Amino acid sequence: MFYRRIITSIATIALALGAAVFATGATNIIPTDKKDTTQKNARVSEPINLAVLVQDDLISQVGNELGVTREFIRSLPSGSRVMVGYITTGTLQVRQSFTTDLDQAARSLRIPRSSTTASPYNPYVEVIEALSNFDSTWKGKNAVLLISDGLDTSHGFDVSSSAHTVDLERAIKKANWRNVAVYAFYAPSVGLTSRSRLAASYGQNSLNRLADDTGGKAFFQGTTGFVTFDSYFRHLRQTLNELS
Repeated sequence: MFYRRIITSIATIALALGAAVFATGATNIIPTDKKDTTQKNARVSEPINLAVLVQDDLISQVGNELGVTREFIRSLPSGSRVMVGYITTGTLQVRQSFTTDLDQAARSLRIPRSSTTASPYNPYVEVIEALSNFDSTWKGKNAVLLISDGLDTSHGFDVSSSAHTVDLERAIKKANWRNVAVYAFYAPSVGLTSRSRLAASYGQNSLNRLADDTGGKAFFQGTTGFVTFDSYFRHLRQTLNELS
């Protein structure tokens, strides 16, 4: 009888954990494989045209990840072009236009403002704007690295609009027209996604849709707290090399 109770308790916990993952819609939750030195030491093998877009109202902990982000940019192969922009209230602030000077691009990164005064209604209008900076005559792989909470509140906060908003659909269409794959790192903002698991889930669903429908990939680890970008970049390098 005692052993039967233990087995029943374990099964209940497993079902609860499974339900929690399903509720988040986090189909691209990445494993915490810190011991995987193969992925950690991998480098992107072919030049890439990359726009790095950072949502300006993300929580302050994102500022601690500037070092690993700069390292990723500097580690790109020779011939790569990088643009750096910030998604802020009503506009895209381009800190660095496309350049082959990777160190200059890396140094253009700044700490996000982490304030609701910098909050966009959604990140996708500025993604569309950034896509216009890609030159169709360039050879090689085109990609956007979007660091965002993914939440679109421009038409309210409604379950029916999750991953199906007007601007998200426009961003997907334009990315495909420009032949640009979008890769997304989820991080909560100082607004709804840092307080509400439901809001975080909606944002992640939208990032996942944007990435999947443009040939990219979204990376996140649950809907609570903040995880560093180290494992995100390891998996991003691996994903880019698999497509080479």
